[in-house]
Amino acid sequence: MFFDTRPKVTVEIAQTGESYQCATDENLLKGMLKLGRKGIPAGCVSGGCGVCKVRIVSGQVQSCGPVSRAHVSVEDEAQGITLACRVIPVTPVRLEVAGRLIKPFSRELAKSADSQSS
Repeated sequence: MFFDTRPKVTVEIAQTGESYQCATDENLLKGMLKLGRKGIPAGCVSGGCGVCKVRIVSGQVQSCGPVSRAHVSVEDEAQGITLACRVIPVTPVRLEVAGRLIKPFSRELAKSADSQSS
C-alpha cells in the first residue's frame, strides 16, 4: 500500500465551507479532483478554458504555469483571481469560486442569481 507523505495544506472553498488537503507540489484543482471532491468547476484542467477561475481570499499560492489572459486579466490577477489549475498552495488557502459555473455550487447563490436576472 502506498502512503502519500508529501507535505499538504488545507484548501477551503469559502462558499460551501468544504475543505480538502492538497499537496504543496500539485495544483489546487488537481488536488481536489484526485480526492474525488467537487467544488471548483473543472474543464480542460490545463489553463485554456477558464472554468476553474477562483479568487484567493487568504493564503499564498505559487504559479505552476501560465494563466490565459483571455480568462484572467492583469487587473484580475492583482485582485487575487487566478485559475485553480495553474497555482499550487504554499500555505493553507481559502478561495472563492469566481468562474462562470458558480450556480451549481450553492443553492442559495443560484436562487440569488436567478432572482437578480428576473
